[in-house]
Formats: sequence, C-alpha cells, structure tokens
Amino acid sequence: MPSGCSSWPPPATAPGASGRSSYSRPPSGSSAPYQSAADPPSSPPRAEFRLLTANLRFGDATPALRAALRTHEPDIALVQECDTRCVAALRAPALRAAYPYRVIDSGDPAEGSAILSRYPLTAEPGVRGTLSMPGATVRVAGVRVRLQVVHPMPPTPGSMDAWRTELGRLRDAAAARGDGAAVFGGDFNASQDHEAFRDILDTGLRDSAMLLGRSRTPTWPASTAPLFGTQIDHVLVGDRLSPADIAFPELAGTDHRAVLVDLQLR
Repeated sequence: MPSGCSSWPPPATAPGASGRSSYSRPPSGSSAPYQSAADPPSSPPRAEFRLLTANLRFGDATPALRAALRTHEPDIALVQECDTRCVAALRAPALRAAYPYRVIDSGDPAEGSAILSRYPLTAEPGVRGTLSMPGATVRVAGVRVRLQVVHPMPPTPGSMDAWRTELGRLRDAAAARGDGAAVFGGDFNASQDHEAFRDILDTGLRDSAMLLGRSRTPTWPASTAPLFGTQIDHVLVGDRLSPADIAFPELAGTDHRAVLVDLQLR
C-alpha cells in the first residue's frame, strides 16, 4: 500500500471507537456497490492541489499528523478528533508558517476538528453535530472551493439516532452547496454499504476512492487494514473537482488510516 502520492507534481498555484460491527453489513435488500452521480469532468485542470483528511483518535495521533504534514505536504488538511494537544501542536510556529490559514474548533476528547490551508480561507457555517464539523471556503487559482469537515456520531448502541440525523444533515448541506467546487471530507462513520452514505452521493458529490477504483480499500480499523476492515473515511468532491491520485497513509496512534488525495480543479 503506498504511503503517499509520489507521482503528483508540486501544486501549480500553491502559495474510533469500538463496537462498530455494523459497518460491514450491507443494508437490507442492497448488494450492489453505489454508483457515481456524475462522470468526472474532461476539461483540462485549472489548478492542482493535495488534500489530507485524518481522524486522530482522541488526539493521540497528533505527532503522526505533524510528520504526515511534513512528509506528504498537503495544501489542505481536514482533521477530526483534534484535542487540546492537537490544538497546541497546530499553533506551533512551524505549522503556523506552513498553514497560515486555519479554522480550529477545539474540544475533548473527540469533539475537536480543524481545517488547515496554504490558501486564503474564510470560515463558513458548518454542519451541526455532536462532534465538531466546521466549514470554510478557500480560494484556489481564484476559484472558491467549499470545504466541509465530516464527523458524525458512530453507529453504536445509544447513538444510532444521532448517526442517522447527522448524516441527514450532511446530505442536506451537500444538496444546498450550489454549483461551485466543493469537498466534503473526513470520518463519515459510514461505508458505501450504508444507505445514508449513498444518500449523500445522490446529491451529486462523487467519492474520490470510487472514481480511482479504490472504494473497497479499508480505512478502519487500521490494525487490520489493508487485509480486513471497511472504508469509512472518504473525500467526496463536486463536479468542478476530480481526483488524480489517492493513498491511505497509516498514522501511529489512531485506529483510522488517513486519506490523501491529489485533486484537479476545473
């Protein structure tokens, strides 16, 4: 399994929990994999950028995140379960210099999230949930790109209603995103076998892993991937974006694999 996307050139315009056994079960009456709502665009790219999403498992993978940011050099990072240790690390001078534009919602132990960017960024209303799901808009090559961190509650006993409700809110946000470029990325706590996840795809967002033939590559649990597990961490993109390459780096300290995607903007 690749640890990065080494085939990608430098950007042209760059300035867990236990008890989730339901992930592997397809919904009743459904056996076919989901389909894309739209074909990827065929026009030449206007710009290229790299995006990383990572669940840090209560902040325990903060050192591994810092290493991944140095190694893979994403232009944008969407971080889930960013605790106070994570927030302190992101405020260090080196990371401030590398990612001067950011939105950070702190919280313990799993509530916090962050958006880091090399591009100018404006905070936007996110999606309401038990765990923080902030939103933002970045400008890439003069084009506004909507960013949405995704982290609904997991489908465990006692939180099933919240899981369904929050995935429904994500679907509503995706449906209301408009015609601009958009990225919804993070720990969806849902796989392609869940109807609630496919409902989000029905809004026209497309799964980067699916478009690149990697939709069955597990991201959770990291301890058994890539042989066993399921893909619950996703990067969904709107019609103005298409993925060129994807990898699933392992981060020490978390039960999730990260998702690293090279995106082309049109």
